[in-house]
Amino acid sequence: MDEVLVAADVRKSYGDRDALAGVSLSVAEGEVFGLIGPNGAGKTTLVRALTGTTAVEGDVSVLGTPPTSVERSRIGLLPQSFSPASRLTARELVAYYAGLYDEARDTDSVLADVGLTGDDADTWYEDLSGGQQRRACVAAALVNDPDVLFLDEPTTGIDPAGRRSLWTLLDGLAAGGTTVFLTSHSMAEVERLADRVGLLNAGELVAVGSPGELVAEYGGASRLEVETDATPDSLPDIVRRQYRLAARDGRLVFEGLAPRDIGDAVRELESAGVEYDALTWTQPDLEDVYLSLTGESFEDGPAVADAPMADGGSADSDGRGENGRDRGRGRGGDR
Repeated sequence: MDEVLVAADVRKSYGDRDALAGVSLSVAEGEVFGLIGPNGAGKTTLVRALTGTTAVEGDVSVLGTPPTSVERSRIGLLPQSFSPASRLTARELVAYYAGLYDEARDTDSVLADVGLTGDDADTWYEDLSGGQQRRACVAAALVNDPDVLFLDEPTTGIDPAGRRSLWTLLDGLAAGGTTVFLTSHSMAEVERLADRVGLLNAGELVAVGSPGELVAEYGGASRLEVETDATPDSLPDIVRRQYRLAARDGRLVFEGLAPRDIGDAVRELESAGVEYDALTWTQPDLEDVYLSLTGESFEDGPAVADAPMADGGSADSDGRGENGRDRGRGRGGDR
């Protein structure tokens, strides 16, 4: 399968801080690649490097050519935040972006794909709910039928049903050969959509693999957590020898416990006279991978951006930096 996105030893510094410290990766045609990492890890800077909106050291190619040379109609971009003109309807917004290309999809068809039809399509953007605004922005990013689609937090503010609908839409795009580069703070979203996941931390790509591969290597074992005052030392020797036990945050934890063994473990506790309030059996997932590789839970990262606007510019209301370079087309924000 052809490599559509390639980064080789990509580096970017802002002052004395390395936003990217030698990142190398490749993404194939029709692949959904999910990028995760703490705030400030370099995710936004990497997307800007891949889209050619910031200069970097190292080599970057998109569709076999430097990103600044790619025909812009072949790329779709949905940044995390976007503030279009408020006195446009959703239909007018998408039609505006469609008009920027020689060939574009039918506006109503794209709006229907993201669930904006009827009165919603003719509502002022400023009067749409946050989730509906985000849907309109997704539609704007899709209207040129791009070969490569960059999505930064695509389902922010969208209700669960709408989120699943967009996931299905993205599945279809990937099946049709569209390459999707996704950044998201929803581990469920990344696990659901991504063929492979990269974890970026302090400007370095510390792990890449399928969700299953990463969980198997870094996620640890399944476990049974028991809310109780009991500790491993308070249990009979036979129980301590039979299970791997730990005490964590007011819970007694059975490490590496398979589902078929839960009943036996609970019976051992009850035989020992242990009183408990609740039982929770947990399989490792990407959040465990994240914790293992970054040392912090997914919610604990510092709320800071990883880089200023492209090459140090600031963003104004139309999404351009001070240097006038367009940051992209589809921008972002249900009941």
